Amino acid sequence: MNNDSFIYKIIWLTIFSIAMAFVESAVVVYLRAIFYSDGFAFPLKAMVDYKIFVEVLRESATMFMLLSVACLAGRKGWERFAYFMMCFAIWDIFYYVWLKVLLDWPSSLLEWDVLFLIPLPWIGPVIAPVSISLLMIVLGLFIVADFQKGHDFRPSLLSIILALAGTIIVLYTFMYDMDATLHQQMPKPYRYDLLIVGNALYVAAFLISYLKVDRKL
Repeated sequence: MNNDSFIYKIIWLTIFSIAMAFVESAVVVYLRAIFYSDGFAFPLKAMVDYKIFVEVLRESATMFMLLSVACLAGRKGWERFAYFMMCFAIWDIFYYVWLKVLLDWPSSLLEWDVLFLIPLPWIGPVIAPVSISLLMIVLGLFIVADFQKGHDFRPSLLSIILALAGTIIVLYTFMYDMDATLHQQMPKPYRYDLLIVGNALYVAAFLISYLKVDRKL
């Protein structure tokens, strides 16, 4: 694939992800008008009927759509994963961009949000998923650019272990406060220290494998 085709692919994946973000944010506009007409703030009123199940299915469908275009864009497993990371990250960031345009929300990156519902509700300040998404875009671009140059990026076992450890730590920061998510209480202070550790593990996992790739043509 030449550079023009590669850039063309990146542009269209970005457009798709931004458009998907608008669809997601538009649904949230409707949900907030129905369930949080007095304002979206913690402690939150819970959705307890079938609508919560519909939300879980909608989130699953969104992930499958992002994964589908990533699989079409890449030719190898890790290349497809890198494209998925980029699409997911762009979608995530622009979800908040569109909410700012449509609802003038969040008021700041420190505003709390319900981030995801699978397998349990994730909550945290907006800056947390945005910081992870920015990192995913950068690392994903490095990986797909390597594949574009004919190199084969293959994470080592150590890299996989570090990345999994980082994921577990980050997920813990989003899901450890069960009282806030399941019992409609005010959330506990967010664990920014663990977020930093998780992001650092992601960077370390990437560098260990990226720097070992043989780039001699």
